[in-house]
Amino acid sequence: MVKIGNITLGDFPLLLAPMEDVSDPPFRAVCKQKGADLMYTEFISSEGLIRDAAKSVQKLDVFEYERPVGIQIFGNEIDPMREAAAIAEAARPDILDINYGCPVNKVACKGAGAGILLDIDKMVKMTAEIVNSVKIPVTVKTRLGWDENTIRIEEVVERLQDVGIQAISIHARTRKQMYKGVADWSYLKKIKQNPRIHIPVFGNGDIDSPEKAVEYREKYGVDGMMIGRASIGYPWIFDEIKHYMATGEKLPSPDLHERIKVTKEHLDFSVKWKGEKLGILEMRRHYTNYFRGMPNFKPYRTEMVTANTYEEVSNLLDQVVEAYSEYEFA
Repeated sequence: MVKIGNITLGDFPLLLAPMEDVSDPPFRAVCKQKGADLMYTEFISSEGLIRDAAKSVQKLDVFEYERPVGIQIFGNEIDPMREAAAIAEAARPDILDINYGCPVNKVACKGAGAGILLDIDKMVKMTAEIVNSVKIPVTVKTRLGWDENTIRIEEVVERLQDVGIQAISIHARTRKQMYKGVADWSYLKKIKQNPRIHIPVFGNGDIDSPEKAVEYREKYGVDGMMIGRASIGYPWIFDEIKHYMATGEKLPSPDLHERIKVTKEHLDFSVKWKGEKLGILEMRRHYTNYFRGMPNFKPYRTEMVTANTYEEVSNLLDQVVEAYSEYEFA
């Protein structure tokens, strides 16, 4: 049974990765319904929280139905990170997560996210300060290293465990790789075989099917998996992996009515939480994936990503039901 502090997550938990502009409450809601065991907010800037920036503060919203849930923060200076940790804790998450993995230039090149992998001593010191400043469990998400020449992930896990983190999620790529190439989970296997390491280790990177999830669980021995891009527009992946792990059988793909139902639930929450204009705008990235594989769908997708009102999108979804009533997903 995998536990983070006093939080029990089951035998092999599936985590929803924190993804900027994706892992908001509306998306987390549909992923929770479809089997995600633990979810994290989008990453939140420590400086933004301290300045009381509206966008950062809104990301602190967590809801009872989604527990257990973690708030993730990032930054490059210890004092602001410690202060942000206190602000995040006051929002009553179950877990506080530190982002040491974001590879994008505006974060990593300022020494935050994956940038701190170039200064392991500072990473450890910052983590210790945060752990000692909050009462809830602290977890970390990171990468293997900055590049292939700076991979010290086994040492990193040992040292972060020693200062008190209670779980770690590792994207099995370097910062240099960004999201390209193949994730190298062999490092995660070494970590799990290290007798000094006893905290849960969650693998992240390239898990996009039930078959791969089972293969990687058996091959690398991780305690659970964090799923990111494969869940965008396809929250069913969590239930599908769980069913395949339990039975060895694949669930049928969700049919059109199920896809429309979940898309509408996602859309409704998005508009309710963000307002119509922003809620419609930020749903656009999901439509391609919700209806992936449908033939001749481009005209509908084009209209969906240019529609500006809830009524327009809702009418388009109704038209899709009529136009594809006979279509069956493989």
